[in-house]
Amino acid sequence: MTVASAIGFAVWMNLVNNFAIERVDFTGAEIGILQSIREIPGFLAFTIVFVLAFIREQKTAYIALLFLGLGTMFTGLIPTNTAFIITTVIMSIGFHYYETISISLSLQWVDKDKTAEFLGKVIAARSAASIVAFALVWLLFKQFHLDFVWVYMVGGGATVAIALFCWRYFSVFPDKVYQTKKIILRKRYWLYYALQFMSGARRQIFMVFAGFLLVEKFHFSVAEISLLFIVNSLISIPLAPRIGKLIAKIGERRALIIEYIGLAVIFVGYAITESALLAVLLYLLDHIFFSMAIALKTYFQKIADPADIASSAGVSFTINHIAAVFIPALFGFIWLYSSAIVFYAGAMIALVSLTLALNIPSKPNAGNEVLLGRFS
Repeated sequence: MTVASAIGFAVWMNLVNNFAIERVDFTGAEIGILQSIREIPGFLAFTIVFVLAFIREQKTAYIALLFLGLGTMFTGLIPTNTAFIITTVIMSIGFHYYETISISLSLQWVDKDKTAEFLGKVIAARSAASIVAFALVWLLFKQFHLDFVWVYMVGGGATVAIALFCWRYFSVFPDKVYQTKKIILRKRYWLYYALQFMSGARRQIFMVFAGFLLVEKFHFSVAEISLLFIVNSLISIPLAPRIGKLIAKIGERRALIIEYIGLAVIFVGYAITESALLAVLLYLLDHIFFSMAIALKTYFQKIADPADIASSAGVSFTINHIAAVFIPALFGFIWLYSSAIVFYAGAMIALVSLTLALNIPSKPNAGNEVLLGRFS
């Protein structure tokens, strides 16, 4: 299922900036609005709780993958603003619902002492699948000179095919703990919620504007973006499992501190660089540091009531996407004035996240969620 999700989303993400600029004539303002709309389903991820009252998590994951694949397939058919938004929303519903369920099932099915390493392997699998998708995009554009519409159809079609295969041939895995079928917000999870909010804000600046910087300022082609993504994924395959092991060894507190310091420096680099090569290096480092966000998931697994995981996965995904709904659009307009301000804001968000991470105990667990501001 990770492979299916990775292929569909990788093709969509690989093409989005070039398609927006070359076919739909987007500026930074329009791409920001599109990305804000794309994040609305993520903001509404808490609604997964109501779906799970009628459909098992595993089956919902298959349905979500079908939405992701179909949304990707149809993206290039009608190169207009309205059609682009509609297909983006369909793709996004599938992507965000699948990611929510994926996190929930992983934290339920995997033992706590193995979760960080397991999630590292999941990232590696996603990266391997993404390499296939990025290589396919490069081949179809560079060698066969196909139009956007055919590449979208191939990538989305692969996701649909894998999802149908999984639905048909995978066993139904039993639930270890009955999951609460209502929205859960607990005071003692407040630090996790705060870190999720800041993570969402910071992630949007990277996802929306780092790639857009390469296309708009340094004029990267589809083929060049594909090669960059391939290198990114090649680095992740051996590195992500090692990052998982490192987090298990040094703990969530230290891992997140390292991540946030690194990201602050990288965002400043984006703001000041006039070199395409340096921008590429920053992009690669950015992706590596984001892999350390595994620590945020394992932190929650250690402090959470097992019965809260499915509901809390949806709620935390919504919190993660609160900023995502307005940051791309707002910062898209700021981008028209100064791209540097956008990335300096990202650095400030990373520093706020660093301050919050300092409040994580060395050995978090239920009843020991924070150093300061503890609630019963």
